[in-house]
Amino acid sequence: MERTAAGKELALAPLQDWGEETEDGAVYSVSLRRQRSQRSSPGAGPRVTQALNPAPDTFLHYRTSKVRALRAARLERLVRELVSGDPEQDPGFVPAFLATHRAFVPTGRVLGLLLPPPAPPLPPGVEIKKTEGRDLTFNKNLRAVVSVLGLWLRDHPQDFWDPPAHSDLGSVCNFLGWAAPSGAEAQEAEKLLGDFLKEAKTEQEEEEQCQTRAGPPGTAQILCPDSPMGCLEDEEGLVWEGPELLDFSVDDVAEQLTLMDVELFSRLRPFECLGSVWSQRDRPGATSIAPTVRATVTQFNTVTGCVLGSVLGEPGLAAPQRAQRLEKWIRIAQRCRELRNFSSLRAILSALQSNPIYRLKRSWGAVSREPLSTFRKLAQIFSDENNHLSSREILSQEATQGPQEGDAPTGSPSSKLPPGPIPYLGTFLTDLVMLDTALPDMLKGDLINFEKRRKEWEILARIQQLQRRCQSYCLSPHPPILAALRAQHKLSEEQSYRISRVIEPPASSCPSSPCIRRQISLTKRLSAKLSRERVSSPGGSPGDPSSSTSSLSPASPPSSPRTKDPPTGSPPASPGPQSPSTKLTSQDKAPTVVQRALEKHNVAEPWVQDYQLFQVLPGDRELLIPDNANVFYAMSPAAPGDFVLRRKEGAQHTTSVSLSTPPGYGPHGQQGVWLL
Repeated sequence: MERTAAGKELALAPLQDWGEETEDGAVYSVSLRRQRSQRSSPGAGPRVTQALNPAPDTFLHYRTSKVRALRAARLERLVRELVSGDPEQDPGFVPAFLATHRAFVPTGRVLGLLLPPPAPPLPPGVEIKKTEGRDLTFNKNLRAVVSVLGLWLRDHPQDFWDPPAHSDLGSVCNFLGWAAPSGAEAQEAEKLLGDFLKEAKTEQEEEEQCQTRAGPPGTAQILCPDSPMGCLEDEEGLVWEGPELLDFSVDDVAEQLTLMDVELFSRLRPFECLGSVWSQRDRPGATSIAPTVRATVTQFNTVTGCVLGSVLGEPGLAAPQRAQRLEKWIRIAQRCRELRNFSSLRAILSALQSNPIYRLKRSWGAVSREPLSTFRKLAQIFSDENNHLSSREILSQEATQGPQEGDAPTGSPSSKLPPGPIPYLGTFLTDLVMLDTALPDMLKGDLINFEKRRKEWEILARIQQLQRRCQSYCLSPHPPILAALRAQHKLSEEQSYRISRVIEPPASSCPSSPCIRRQISLTKRLSAKLSRERVSSPGGSPGDPSSSTSSLSPASPPSSPRTKDPPTGSPPASPGPQSPSTKLTSQDKAPTVVQRALEKHNVAEPWVQDYQLFQVLPGDRELLIPDNANVFYAMSPAAPGDFVLRRKEGAQHTTSVSLSTPPGYGPHGQQGVWLL
């Protein structure tokens, strides 16, 4: 019982952490929830109420109740909690489990534990008499299972995609057929099964049409479909006969980019963003993993490649003409900002801040003051300070508030909540992979760490919220612009840098270039900071643009914009080392890195424990990487250049090994770390 002198309630937290409890092998986190009640006088009986403005002379009472949330348990207990759990105690358990379960257990295994066996058939002529109160426990559990299945079918239908038979969905249909034959859940399951079968048939027909349209091998020319202007494909590539992308208006180009991003983001499956899923994309045989995320990455890099191609594609342009192209892309980026399309906005800025464009001092010197100021303001959105705090805050505000006056997207319906925003997906992927790396999947006693899944679900829920907001966009496709976008010549990183050196030969650093820290493309950031990449890429060196490591990221800048150009006539900086090397990924502990380095230098493996890994820092200092540390995140991003293996005291082996990383490569934002 608490009361202040002025009659004001003390500000106390309504929910306080209390500790943990263990019950039947499951670990629960316990919190205390405070609920207010009041009585009008000391002698009156308590009245539970939620009065917001109690009288000054009233006594305030608080009822404290215990709230439990399942933190870790075995799979059987987690599945049982789906049915028997208290939704008032733990409302987030069921949605978190359904959204993340595929990270630790297949859908079929969950259904095997969740679905009760069907009721045995009745003898001929025997009917079930409906008795009030008959088998209440079974009926209650049955209703709970039906409810969970209904939520599962509605929110995560792709969990049941298992062609060609879709056996998991068939089991659900059979169960609902006898448990709730007339319910909405049974109808939803039957409809979903029909949609899956129809989709598989459509894909097969489209594949057959593509094979027919391709014709026999060796066809010289093929008329490209979906091209209103005409486009012939021959042995030398595409010959575009229509208008260029920048021939269209700023609004039209930005709206078409937004339309494409909306369609891709709406089809995104949040489960594919989980760190345990997305980080496996470059492993052998994993080309089919996370197709909707890959599509978003491809679109991002396509836009970046279009900017590079349009600005650098004609080396003979004069600086003022090239500056006009820069200005137009800045205006397109600004329009994307007004349309709340942060994905294409980030892609355009990444290209403009890449080294091949950034170093063109004569072109930037011819850019007008107003677009240059706009460019600087837009770049501040994606500042990497404080873990990209600026872009996170802006995205959060945009997701809950409307845009400023005059910023409403063209063609959008008038409503209190405007459409969008379309986020830059890399931020979510970064958070999820970092979360997957930091927290273990299993805890002591072979318990599934469900607290980790709750944290992942918080991020996935934000993605789903943004997907719902994007459904209100009202944009129409413009085929000529889409065709021009596909036909725009795209340059690889190495090609871009070579052409940039032709346009403006290497010289001192550019005084006229905008002083903004460059940003990098989506997949480059993820390849370095997030993914569990392969140690090497078969069929090519790591720096080969055609290799699998770099094939998804052709447009990211190779080095800092302030980096001095190499001498005239020397080849452009390669995306990776040319000598045999070992790749450091986000999953490598110090002993693994030491072992790879010793193997490269032909040092016997039993001596791995005799060495420690040091990073060489400026000022003749060294950073010791602990044996149990993740090297990728333990190393200093300020000086990622050199590493040294030193013999531990008392070790018998005396070999000293020096390691180094190529300039411009490091743990935070570059194409991984290569230990030479």
